[in-house]
Amino acid sequence: MSRPLPPLNALRAFEAAARHLSFTKAAEELNVTPGAVSHQVKALEDMLNVPLFHRLTRALRLTVAGQAALPTLVQGFDKLAQGVEQMRTYCESGVLIISVSPSFGAMWLMPRLEKFRSRHPDIEIRIDGTDRLVDLARDGADVAIRFGPGGYSGVRVDHLLTPVNTPVCSPALLNGEHPLREPDDLRHHTLLHIDWSNAEASWRMWLLAAGLHDIEPTRGPHFNLENMAVQAAIDGQGVALVADVLVADDVAAGRLVHPFDPGFSTPLKFCYYLLSAKDRAEQPKIAAFRDWLLAETRSAEPGDS
Repeated sequence: MSRPLPPLNALRAFEAAARHLSFTKAAEELNVTPGAVSHQVKALEDMLNVPLFHRLTRALRLTVAGQAALPTLVQGFDKLAQGVEQMRTYCESGVLIISVSPSFGAMWLMPRLEKFRSRHPDIEIRIDGTDRLVDLARDGADVAIRFGPGGYSGVRVDHLLTPVNTPVCSPALLNGEHPLREPDDLRHHTLLHIDWSNAEASWRMWLLAAGLHDIEPTRGPHFNLENMAVQAAIDGQGVALVADVLVADDVAAGRLVHPFDPGFSTPLKFCYYLLSAKDRAEQPKIAAFRDWLLAETRSAEPGDS
């Protein structure tokens, strides 16, 4: 369908000048001179045979025609910008940028990622290890894996894993001068702490739930990343309280053990989620990663083989 339109530069000049009510500020935005903006707007008015501005002394005021056109033009240029961004994204359709927390990325995702790469060798992976909030529409990431309470708005949300908090330690701590057999034995061992933002994941809450009120809940080293605390546990430096899904591979390999029965694990309110922008969620690279990741997490949930 034919769309007879004035030159795009003239429309951009009018839209910017109308938003700012200033040729000078419009020129700064468009990186041209005020005279160039004024010339483009005058050319547009001549072409349409409609005045768009009242030119006052040191001021601009929109005419009725200018006021009527401005909202639609603003929306139109916003849509154009979105279209350009989508073209830019599709130009890099073979690159998948994954934003993931460093610990989950290192401890859970990395050991499994080669399986995805072998299935999709045409998709190049880039990992952004961070816990910061990301804007999937603007920050460049295609997907984000986050640990949180849910309720994310404006994005597609897929539930991945529901962890429980469980003590883990080196098998060496099960023997020795003070064998670790019962929760009360923790008084003879170092507690390794992860500085969670939610108190329910702390040793204090776990010890209270286990009925142990006379063990100091804050003693022992503190870590801001789970993988550092877990490495300390593997090295026999103490007992870490950590999400079970993060240490499943270490337990399976015998590097860590659960010293107590499963009844001493505590459920968490937070879960792991995959987030993706709604308008790009069905891009082939994103859909392929989502399908693979959901299959992997289903097999990793407790009770699955």
